[in-house]
Amino acid sequence: MDFGLQGKKAFVAGGGRGIGKAIARELAREGCDVVIASRTMSQLEQTAREIEDETGQRCIPIAMDATNREQVDAALARAVRELGGLHILVNSASLPGGSPSAVGPIEDLDENELMADFDVKYVGALRCARAAIPYLKEQGWGRIINISGGNARNAGNLSGGARNVALVHLTKTLSNHLGRYGITVNCIHPGTTRTERTPELLTARATQLGVSPDEAERRDFAPGSARGNAIGRMVDASEIGYLTVFLSSDKAWAVTGELIAAGGGVGNAVYY
Repeated sequence: MDFGLQGKKAFVAGGGRGIGKAIARELAREGCDVVIASRTMSQLEQTAREIEDETGQRCIPIAMDATNREQVDAALARAVRELGGLHILVNSASLPGGSPSAVGPIEDLDENELMADFDVKYVGALRCARAAIPYLKEQGWGRIINISGGNARNAGNLSGGARNVALVHLTKTLSNHLGRYGITVNCIHPGTTRTERTPELLTARATQLGVSPDEAERRDFAPGSARGNAIGRMVDASEIGYLTVFLSSDKAWAVTGELIAAGGGVGNAVYY
């Protein structure tokens, strides 16, 4: 299927590793030139080389702190200059090492952890969208895709759950504001997702259970288990990339303001 993305220009916040990296790769495979942005330039440069070597598309690394409005504005402006335009914004930035583990009693909650999480994930996405919207409006075509998470629908992580819910609201609000300009806005909820960090996490889990990493994954993702999902395996980051490609495409005009879960039918999961 031709998704109509050949020649499109994409900006992926949080594109240096994990789900963001997988999304940038899949967009490049479909013919997009991509800017990837995060705090760690060395990681960005390595990822950019990998994507360019694999796809033949341009992949430009730009260091950016999503909590800093001046850096965000400058990164988007530079991306537009170097790419020659902007069509797609993917918000996948997160705190280094993931979200704070605000899972204990509310009496013990560290408000600084909660605010730091909101600043990079929710307000960071808002900063990126605000900087990108003028460029998207100018050409009358655009896609904004926010990468949230299944903790929005699970009790426990007070920080991750709350900012994920906030991203859903941001998605709906932006879709209402921007639809008239030919811009759609959607949100993806990954569940536990296989990334480059997963082997070490599975090894640690296997040691805990006294089994092999493969057996640990089979046990944890068996339907009906505490971590399980309906498909009985971990979703791969590339599969989040495939969904992002579709939502970025000309085939997805009818979809905007929506939340799409991509956790393999997850129930009560523990997120890696």
